[in-house]
Amino acid sequence: MNNNNAIDAHIHLDMYSETEAQKIVSDLDHSHVEALIAVSRHLTSCLATERLSLQTPKQVYAAYGFHPEQEIPHEADVQELLRWISERASTMVAVGEIGLPYYRRLEAEERGEQLDYSPYVQLLERFLELAAKLEKPVVLHAVYEDADIVCDLLEKHGISKAHFHWFKGSPQTVQRMIQAGYYISITPDVLYEEEIRELVRNYPLELLMVETDGPWPFEGSFAGQMTHPRMIHKVIEQISLLHAVESDIVAETILHNTKQFYDLLTLG
Repeated sequence: MNNNNAIDAHIHLDMYSETEAQKIVSDLDHSHVEALIAVSRHLTSCLATERLSLQTPKQVYAAYGFHPEQEIPHEADVQELLRWISERASTMVAVGEIGLPYYRRLEAEERGEQLDYSPYVQLLERFLELAAKLEKPVVLHAVYEDADIVCDLLEKHGISKAHFHWFKGSPQTVQRMIQAGYYISITPDVLYEEEIRELVRNYPLELLMVETDGPWPFEGSFAGQMTHPRMIHKVIEQISLLHAVESDIVAETILHNTKQFYDLLTLG
C-alpha cells in the first residue's frame, strides 16, 4: 500500500449501497485516503450526499448539482434544487456535478434522432450563475467538443475555479484549458487507455487531481472489482511514470492541488 495520503476528487458515494458506502468510509484511514469529494446528480442524490457528509464531515465533502446525462427536469424542480443548494452554501465545497450530455447526445444520434442541446446549455448556465453568486468552484461533466462550449460559458460568467472530471478532448481544447488554469482529474483508466495517458503527459502536474468516479467500474487489473478510493494510489503511480517525477512529489502536489481547489487546506 502506498503510504502517501491522497483525496478522491470525484466519487458518487450515494450510488453505492449503504453498506458499501459505510465500508468505503471506514476503510479510508487504512487506505491512506484523507477525504472524498462526493458529487450529486439531482435533489434526491443531493439529500443522500448531505446525509453521508454529515455522518463523517472531516472525510466526506459534499458537492451539489444536477448530472446532465438525464432528462431536463420540470421548472419547479429546477427552482427547488437551486434554492436547496443556495441554502447550503456554507456546508458544501462545490456546485457539481454539472455539465452537458455528450453521451446522451451520442445515443440519440445512434437512434437517428437529434438531442436539443439548448435546454441543457440554459440549465448549465443557471448552475454557473449560482456558483458565481455563491463563490463556489464547479465540478464539470464536459468532454470533447462540449468542453469548448463550457469554456465559453465559464468565461461568460467569470468562473475561474473549474474542475473537469474524467476529461477527454482535442489538443486545442487541452491547451485552452491549461491557459485558463482549469483542473482535470484522472481515473484508474490511465493504466490502460492511451488517450488518457497522452492527456496526462500534456497536462501540467500543478493542475491535476485524481478520482475514481465510483461506483463506475474499471477494466485491466481492476476488472471485476468494486471501485474503491484506494485505487487512486495506482493512478498517482502512473502519473509519476508519465511525468517522470518521483511518486512522493506527485502525491504531495496532487494532494495540495485538491486541498487548494476545494479550500481544504486546513484538513489534516
